[in-house]
Amino acid sequence: MESFETDAVVIGAGVVGLAVARALALAGREVLILEKNPVMGEETSARNSEVIHAGLYYPPGSLKARHCRRGRDMLYDFCDERGVGHRRCGKLIVATDAAEEARLSGIATHAAGNGVADLRPVGRAELQRLEPALSACAALLSPSTGIVDSHALMLALLGEAEAQGAQLVTRAPVTGGALCGDGAVELAVGGAEPMRLRCRSLINCAGLWAPSLSARIDGLPKPPQLTLVKGNYFSLTRPPPFSRLIYPVPGDGGLGIHFTLDMGGRSKFGPDTEWLDTDDPSGVDLRVDPALRGRFATAIARYWPNIEAADLSPDYAGVRPKIAGAAYGDFRILGPEALGGPHALLYGIESPGLTGALSIAEDVAGWLGAG
Repeated sequence: MESFETDAVVIGAGVVGLAVARALALAGREVLILEKNPVMGEETSARNSEVIHAGLYYPPGSLKARHCRRGRDMLYDFCDERGVGHRRCGKLIVATDAAEEARLSGIATHAAGNGVADLRPVGRAELQRLEPALSACAALLSPSTGIVDSHALMLALLGEAEAQGAQLVTRAPVTGGALCGDGAVELAVGGAEPMRLRCRSLINCAGLWAPSLSARIDGLPKPPQLTLVKGNYFSLTRPPPFSRLIYPVPGDGGLGIHFTLDMGGRSKFGPDTEWLDTDDPSGVDLRVDPALRGRFATAIARYWPNIEAADLSPDYAGVRPKIAGAAYGDFRILGPEALGGPHALLYGIESPGLTGALSIAEDVAGWLGAG
């Protein structure tokens, strides 16, 4: 087995891993990106709503609130400057009864605490003008919410990282390793050509697999346990009824079965919230059960009464890695201060991870310094 040495290793080529690799490469670090799958971004980064979140829901002071707010602006600027497909379509958070309407004020309070200055209430009459197909008694309008082509975003991040010398190696699972006495990390990398790899900095951006990866590397702190949540999506076979994203008032650890558009003009509903009884991502069935169609139609009908179950076609499913024991748990990001060396471990990076990727990457690059 051959042995190699490099400067910084980023494990995981999802949107956060690619953003971190780009930021480190721009800071002058020699960066190697290791991805166990055949291509980048096959898992969480490719199986979400592709929404640029405004930062409405998260407790002020949380990592999710900070990175969503800052990352949103960074992401819009990045996409504008590089021609990555995106659109500020806005979103409506809709209340369909008096109890839900009362909860809108709490969302507005969180949003204000997070520095979201453009959120505003919308009454029934204005809702009918904005979205005639919508059935709701009140809403909050978020003009800062948008959508992005996540694949194009990842290609742009990888391209800029590679332009600064970073290299992506796919089909390269990390099977083990150890933290050395001098602070470096030695990794065992599998695949067609197994190798041993020594690096000065290790950044674990493995998403669903981050805790199990850290557990395989001797000397790292014990990782948190994740709770996995499956979210199913159904595509709409009729023309889109709305021009904005439509979200119900959130609950049960998710944002509810919402209506989204993508940059290709397709519309879809989801995700639902299916709490899984395993913390092993390899055991998750990512097929969408057609039998869920009726439950989706019932939920959607609360704000769009014209929906029929036959209008929904099973599309795709994703898995959200939540820190165990907290329905709206925060990100957990450990840096050099906690690790005693120039490394970073990222856990529980679910929504708004896509929105916050550039912000998270800026922090990691700031901690680990220039080469």
